[in-house]
Amino acid sequence: MRGMNPTPETKTPEPETAEASTTEATEVISDSRSESEAPSLSKAGAPAADATDESAAAEDVHDLDDDDPDDAEDDADDDLAAHRSSGLGAAAAAVVAVCLSIIALSGTWTGRVVAERETVVGQTTMGQSATVDQQISEIYGDAWHATAAVNGVVALLALLIGAVVLVLPQRAAWVRPFALAGAILGFLGLLVSAGMYFDLFAALPAAPAAPAG
Repeated sequence: MRGMNPTPETKTPEPETAEASTTEATEVISDSRSESEAPSLSKAGAPAADATDESAAAEDVHDLDDDDPDDAEDDADDDLAAHRSSGLGAAAAAVVAVCLSIIALSGTWTGRVVAERETVVGQTTMGQSATVDQQISEIYGDAWHATAAVNGVVALLALLIGAVVLVLPQRAAWVRPFALAGAILGFLGLLVSAGMYFDLFAALPAAPAAPAG
């Protein structure tokens, strides 16, 4: 019986060897799986990174399109053209106001024509029995008043144009003084025309009084 019991020296380590080999094989398989999965993960993450880069590049291109210098220059040119057009109109109106006011003070061709017409009308409508006062009024007074009325209308027009130009924004330094001069001269012309029309500065001549009996 003693000979059949195996001693510790005679025991074979086969179970331990098989168990160790199984563990080693498992570790080798897990290592190979991890190595095979690592490249796949890196490959899977690459498209996402590429997509992010492409979207960022597209945003940069869009920003560049928004900040296109050509578009900015076009907008600046349009604004400059609008400013120039408005400044040119104000300058022209200021010159016109000055010219009209001077014409109103010195007399217009239209006023002279209207005065001559009134003279002809007075001569044709006046009868032979008209008094001296009637002749003066029909031939000279109506023509005088017609000239003053036409000059007053021109002076009023110069005053209005000068006042409007003064309100508008100016692009040149000389426009405002011209507009102010036109408005002032127009006002003076309006005063002179009103005085002439109502005989404030010079009254119509009157017929001499008949000598007493």
